[in-house]
Amino acid sequence: MKRVAIIGSGHLGQQIAHHIHHDSNDMVVAFFDEFQPLDTIVNQIPVIGGNNDVIAKYQQNEFDAILIAIGYKHLEAKKELFQRLEGKVPFHTFIHSSCYKDPSASIGQGTVIYPGCIIDQRVTIEDNVLMNLSCTISHDSVIGKHSFLSPSVSVAGFVHIKEQCILGINSTIIDHITIEAQTQTGGGSVVIKDINTSGLYVGNPVQFIR
Repeated sequence: MKRVAIIGSGHLGQQIAHHIHHDSNDMVVAFFDEFQPLDTIVNQIPVIGGNNDVIAKYQQNEFDAILIAIGYKHLEAKKELFQRLEGKVPFHTFIHSSCYKDPSASIGQGTVIYPGCIIDQRVTIEDNVLMNLSCTISHDSVIGKHSFLSPSVSVAGFVHIKEQCILGINSTIIDHITIEAQTQTGGGSVVIKDINTSGLYVGNPVQFIR
């Protein structure tokens, strides 16, 4: 059994803790949260400090590995925290047992993959990614670091999604597409050509909004 701590005790952190407890032998033993008083109990899990306490608590053997549960509105903070802790605290990686992961696929540290996802041949999911329910990533595609995939995102083959991207619910990316870092797609978006400029894109096919 691995003792896992989660940065962020909000809805996302609580969801991740739920899946870990119901689908693995590991145990979430602590939250870190800047916005909760010390010793607050969230779903029977204590808040033992803020972001600046993570390394010290690890050195005191309070937990074995860390996950970052910061949502899509704050991916820059999620990236900064990951970089601050990398090499100092081990990251947990969680893949729900209902997922299909081809043996040739690669999953980065600190990544969380929710139930029902399909990860095809030679796919690379980089570090600190969150894939929500029922996402499909087809062969030879790359999901960049610190990205957030909403439920039911479909990515075809030979796609490269760069870091800190947010793909909205039911987004569809056709094959051989590159999406620039820090790009967001709205719900139901369909991407049929490369996105070379960061921003918000919505529609079928997508159009740049801002």
